[in-house]
Amino acid sequence: MVTHRRRPVFASAQAVGVLRSAFCNVRQSRPFDIDAIVVLPDHLHCIWTLPPGDADFSTRWRLIKTWFTKNCASQAIDPGHRAQAMWQQRYWEHQVRDDADFARHVDYIHYNPVKHGLALSAGDWPYSSFSRHVEAGVYSADWGQSAIDFEGIGQE
Repeated sequence: MVTHRRRPVFASAQAVGVLRSAFCNVRQSRPFDIDAIVVLPDHLHCIWTLPPGDADFSTRWRLIKTWFTKNCASQAIDPGHRAQAMWQQRYWEHQVRDDADFARHVDYIHYNPVKHGLALSAGDWPYSSFSRHVEAGVYSADWGQSAIDFEGIGQE
């Protein structure tokens, strides 16, 4: 999901907190699991698992974006831009095909701050599910310090 004209809407911890609240709010009425996520200043990537028989991710995204936009304005996170679009209209979706595809996408998500020059390693970026994956034994704590750790999966 990309912000309109790639404005750095998520550049502050406060804005990321409002986004986190948007996710929590929507998950109460339309549950889903967040398997991996990274929030960068102007975009975010995530992998969700929806409940069996429920493929309605687009409504969830609409609700998250709407909740964030309304609450972002009320907390003056994005002053002067309230009347402008907050989000890019389109987004890229991909249905994970198998375990290898899942692993590639999780790697891509966690390596993204390094790729964009925002962190020296995946573990240095605070707005990511990387530490959760380290705790689960998926990664070592020093994974993602160079492109050698990352095989890549295409373009944003």
